[in-house]
Amino acid sequence: MTEPTTTATVAGLSAISLLPFINGNALLGAVLGAAFIATYEKDIFGNQILKDGSGHVVASLIKEATGKIAVRNERGETIAEYSADLFERLEKDNTISVIDSNTNKVTDTIKVGQRPRGIVLNKDYTKLYICASDDDTVQVMNLKTKKIEYKLPSGEDPEQFALTPDGKELYISNEDDAIVTVVDTEKRTVLKQIEVGVEPEGMAVSPDGTMAVNTTETSNFLHWIDTKTKQIVHNTLVDQRPRHIEFSKSGDKLWASSEIGGTVMVVDSNTKESIGKITFKIDGIFKDLIQPVGIKLTSDGKYAFIALGPANHVAVVDAQTFKVIKYLLVGKRVWQLAFAADEKKLYTTNGVSGDVSIIDVDTLTVEKTIKVGRFPWGLAVIPEKK
Repeated sequence: MTEPTTTATVAGLSAISLLPFINGNALLGAVLGAAFIATYEKDIFGNQILKDGSGHVVASLIKEATGKIAVRNERGETIAEYSADLFERLEKDNTISVIDSNTNKVTDTIKVGQRPRGIVLNKDYTKLYICASDDDTVQVMNLKTKKIEYKLPSGEDPEQFALTPDGKELYISNEDDAIVTVVDTEKRTVLKQIEVGVEPEGMAVSPDGTMAVNTTETSNFLHWIDTKTKQIVHNTLVDQRPRHIEFSKSGDKLWASSEIGGTVMVVDSNTKESIGKITFKIDGIFKDLIQPVGIKLTSDGKYAFIALGPANHVAVVDAQTFKVIKYLLVGKRVWQLAFAADEKKLYTTNGVSGDVSIIDVDTLTVEKTIKVGRFPWGLAVIPEKK
């Protein structure tokens, strides 16, 4: 059953429109015709939808308050000597949950800044960087004490960020300011602020550290930044509302998800042009609900795993042919993904259902679900000696 909450009249729209907000919620999808009466409801999955006067679903409504998740994967060098702790960021609770991957139980809940978003580990697993978006700062946690040691300047509304391979520079997306802030992590100072498109979101640094890439959700661009000159050297147009980007291990390809476009584009890192586009179709799921967000690639180049948001599935893609192999049903509103240290397990954050799903990478099956706090956004996997 659905729960009608309000009625709205929408008039004079173009054939394909993005309404800014109805009752504070972004309207996603195509709106056809000059005028109609629309009923704003929730479906049985808790997803927000818009129905016309005949009861047909004409668009999905995505509640921005569910947040965005930043997930970062780090790996141990000797697999047999490590187990992985998961640090999971909970946007609604302003906390980070710690999950023991041996027992699959939450072992600690740590209070952090307001509306935490992106999280990323330094290369030796001693520090966790946290975007405290509503505090306009980056917090740095000591992983031994699990205490916030200090803060870094960040610009307004830091969303996601990425460290250079040497850990000396942090590239931060500042959504409200339409800039990327580059911070010296040792001196704790801003090196430069780079103007980009509207609503910067995703951030990635190439494995060789020469290139940083930023996505802008409204401009629909990938901005390629030379990390030496701190200048934009190229802009790649992608589909609507790019959210997350992920380099392949070799750095020769960049995968970019477009939430409203419903696609993932694979870009050649040398030419910076598209070499493939992945689309998705799930039986029984409205097309508008299939919204790609988080991406994780296996190190052997075999699989790409793609979180499909309110479709509540993770797509398994052949990373060589770009063909979808399988869809895995997980929790509600899957956002981001992270591998265990040996890549045998994949963890997903499910925002609306407030849990984490565990996927067996060898069998491509969902093994277990772990209940956590409200609106989990992302994960960071920390190898830890037994």
